[in-house]
Amino acid sequence: MNKGRIGAAVVLCGVLAVPAGATGVRGGGPPEEKGHINELAPTGKGWGENHAQGQAKPGGGGGGSNGIFYHGGPVMLGTVNVHYIWYGNWNSASPEVDILEDFANGIGGSQYYNINTTYYNGSNQHVANSIAFQGSHMVTNYLGNALTDAQIRQIVSDAGADDPNAVYFVITDKTVNATSGFCTQYCGWHTHATIGGQDIKYSFIGDSSRCASSCQAQAVGPNGSSGADGMASILAHELEEATSDPDLNAWYDRRGYENADKCAWTFGTQSTASNGAKYNMSFAGRNWLIQQNWVNASGGYCAVKYP
Repeated sequence: MNKGRIGAAVVLCGVLAVPAGATGVRGGGPPEEKGHINELAPTGKGWGENHAQGQAKPGGGGGGSNGIFYHGGPVMLGTVNVHYIWYGNWNSASPEVDILEDFANGIGGSQYYNINTTYYNGSNQHVANSIAFQGSHMVTNYLGNALTDAQIRQIVSDAGADDPNAVYFVITDKTVNATSGFCTQYCGWHTHATIGGQDIKYSFIGDSSRCASSCQAQAVGPNGSSGADGMASILAHELEEATSDPDLNAWYDRRGYENADKCAWTFGTQSTASNGAKYNMSFAGRNWLIQQNWVNASGGYCAVKYP
């Protein structure tokens, strides 16, 4: 998800990159135009890279008049399950846990998540506006406070991930760093791996309060939390990309940007909550400031709802 890159915020394979002004960490991947001739493919960290010749060409179901292209890979169909793996010093009474569990319970069926129904596979089967939260799993920082990408995958595997139609989110506390670029190149990312013989989709979401200037749009969010309000937007970004491009070979543009990357760190029209924080949508009995997503219709555009 790009804060899409730092400067504003950063994304991994679908990374929410650190923003570009702040992509000072917020913000995205490399500049759009730097003489790139070949189409780039997503890395899962918010920017594109050159792959083998022909690998990144649109194919399968076609599509591309909306500024994003279908490359033949799968999308996640039906109800997508969401699992949280809280790594570090968390407990069920933490306000951050309450806020983000409400988010997972409310995003499915919302006008916002309905944007993802504009994405489809080669058989014209569309992503559904249906998310089912399957609960939280708490683990200590048993692998330490400096996690490699391989260790994040291990955490997912150790948690017993076995559902190929789910996204497993590893959510770390503010004492934990992801050594491949958290806070400096991205704020979160998504990818997939074969675990227990299944194609498992998973994501890293770091506590945005660890690097507020890079991974938060505002100091305190509408729900009164520094970390959780910031993480909600990053989590939305990664969920959108994991469902529309789970294996990094379905929907992305010529820069290697996935749907949420194209709108990273943009929020559209905003209102002001009673605590002075900005928000742009409401569901699950709460207000949220969540980045826009790319609508794959009507020429393509960033929005917070569809239609």
